[in-house]
Amino acid sequence: MAPIRTIASSYVVLPIDNIDTDIIIPARFLKVTGKTGLGRHLFADWRYADDGSPRTDFVLNRPEAAAARVLVAGDNFGCGSSREHAPWALADFGFRAVVSTSFASIFRNNCLKNGLLPVTVGPEFHGKMIASAGGAGSAPAAGSRPTVSIDLGARTITLADGTSASFPIEAFPRYCLLNGHDELSFLLGEEDAIAAYERRAAAGD
Repeated sequence: MAPIRTIASSYVVLPIDNIDTDIIIPARFLKVTGKTGLGRHLFADWRYADDGSPRTDFVLNRPEAAAARVLVAGDNFGCGSSREHAPWALADFGFRAVVSTSFASIFRNNCLKNGLLPVTVGPEFHGKMIASAGGAGSAPAAGSRPTVSIDLGARTITLADGTSASFPIEAFPRYCLLNGHDELSFLLGEEDAIAAYERRAAAGD
């Protein structure tokens, strides 16, 4: 898992409230054994017409969105089922962070465990991000792409005009994201310490 320390990127906005995980990655695409390839099915029912052609008016299909590594979403993003495929699909598409006023708790935890940073901000800051991108359902306009900088170490998110906000994140997932660990790799990295503890415990120390 690639470490996340800072993310400096243009962003796209899809600030629709209560987007559930079946919208993020429909159930028919869950029959996979790996995480790769899910990005092409991200928001499939909104992104493609019935004949499979891309909807040119959907934000992720606009060429200006191709380089964006940050998605600005609506309130209660990721509600619904607990499928880990939702953050897998977002990450496979290329997003490193999702910004919202709130996340469904299971989805947020799945993001933290899979290298995708959920950033919770207040309504005023969120609204300014949307306005800077031209409004709801917007990609950065060609030649005028709004950017954002996220500093995980400092737990801050900053807009191009210097407007900044702090965001909450627990110490353990923050440490894992900063160092590129998932929970398993973290535990494997502690094998020597675990073995030493077990030896002391067996000796009655």
